[in-house]
Order: sequence, then C-alpha cells, then structure tokens
Amino acid sequence: MIPSTAGFLDKDFGIEEQPSFTYKMQTNENLVRGYADGLEAVKQAIFKIIMTERYQYIMYSWNYGIELQDLFGEPVTFVCPELRRRISEALLWDDRIGSVDNFEFDFPRKGVVHVAFTAHTAFGDVQAEREVNF
Repeated sequence: MIPSTAGFLDKDFGIEEQPSFTYKMQTNENLVRGYADGLEAVKQAIFKIIMTERYQYIMYSWNYGIELQDLFGEPVTFVCPELRRRISEALLWDDRIGSVDNFEFDFPRKGVVHVAFTAHTAFGDVQAEREVNF
C-alpha cells in the first residue's frame, strides 16, 4: 500500500537562503585565513568558479566551474561568443548572481584572450576578468 501524500502536499514550504559566510582566500599570499561574507564572499566565489574547469574535480558538482579546455585551437570568432555564454552560464548557477554583462575582450598576445565583465550580485556589482588560452 502506498502512503497518502495528500496532507504533505498541502503544507506551505519556504525557500531557505544559504549564508554566504565562508573562509577567506588570500590569493596573492596563497593562504586561507579569516572569513569573508557578503560582497567579498561573492567576489571569491566568482574567482573560484571561473578558475575551475568543470568536470575535472570529483569534489565539485558537475554544475560547478566553467568549460574552457575545448576552446583550444578554435578561431577567435568562435571563442569570444562562447566565453560570454560560458561565463554567464557558470556564474548564474550561484543564486547570489543575478546577471553578467559588459563583456570586453582583448588579445594581449597570439592565442590568448583576456575577458573582463561585470557580475551583478545581491550585494553589488563585481568587476572580474580571466585570461584564456585558445
């Protein structure tokens, strides 16, 4: 006999927001020291997401990170729009990030694209950048 779920479906459910409080990465010193919250925590999350290759690390969900490896050898006319899409897709998994725009592309040397963008978060705007080999 299957138990009735009629009473269960009548309940009101709320969505609980997870805190953004986390350990603070000090990337310039290769240290994790102290704590970050709010805008600083989101900046750190953005950095980690765009620096982590998706599907490469067993400790992360397959929804975490960005896919960049398959861009190697592709023409720049393919790489730039794909970077825009992939960065947006990767960051929008974080519910603290509402949108990503203002993409700017620069080519400092052959086979390298520097992308800068703005992430609009619940705590304010974050300017971020990443250099990608293609």
